[in-house]
Amino acid sequence: MQPPRIRVLLVDDQSLIRQGLKAMLELEPDLEIVGDADNGKAALELVAQLQPDVVLMDIRMPEMSGQTATQTITHNFPTVKVLILSTFDDQAYVAGAMQAGARGYLLKDMPARELAVAIRFVHQGYTQFGPGLFDKLSIEPSDENHSEAATSLSALTPREQEVLQLIGQGATNREIAQSLFITEGTVKTHVTSILNRLNLRNRSQIAIYANSVSHPKAHPTESDSN
Repeated sequence: MQPPRIRVLLVDDQSLIRQGLKAMLELEPDLEIVGDADNGKAALELVAQLQPDVVLMDIRMPEMSGQTATQTITHNFPTVKVLILSTFDDQAYVAGAMQAGARGYLLKDMPARELAVAIRFVHQGYTQFGPGLFDKLSIEPSDENHSEAATSLSALTPREQEVLQLIGQGATNREIAQSLFITEGTVKTHVTSILNRLNLRNRSQIAIYANSVSHPKAHPTESDSN
């Protein structure tokens, strides 16, 4: 018996891009293109109607930007995964999209086969970035309400630190539960606690934070700056 196909909604303001993506992705037997939209506002309507598994979202569009649409989708339809596909690799776009709740950020010049793989991983709950894009992320709070976001792991219990680390590695709730020998319900409780303790908004921000504390950027020494 064939597993259910991943239902994908395409959102891009360029018709040729949408047509090309549809033609390429429909060659994959486990992917189904259920619809397409040319702006974020139209995407919201289609998400409500079609309930796709993954939304492949452009970042700069008329009517409503990809970032705004992503934030609304992830808030109103938490089971829908949004994957950004853009020509722009600016730090502001990448960080803004992830803060809005996107599960990844890719560039349009990537091979079609790799895009299909990324869609599958995002559908499974993993976070995906194009080469070099993770380094463009900023975990600094976006406003004063986040100015006291805990930057120390001491704010978390030992178990929450374990969950944080596994989320940073891209593990799903089920995989975390199996790894730590706890229930998925307990994992969800820990995730909620992590969000509250670190003053973060969503799972993507947890992953960003986890990777930042695991791989902090090196600061130049006095000799390096001379």
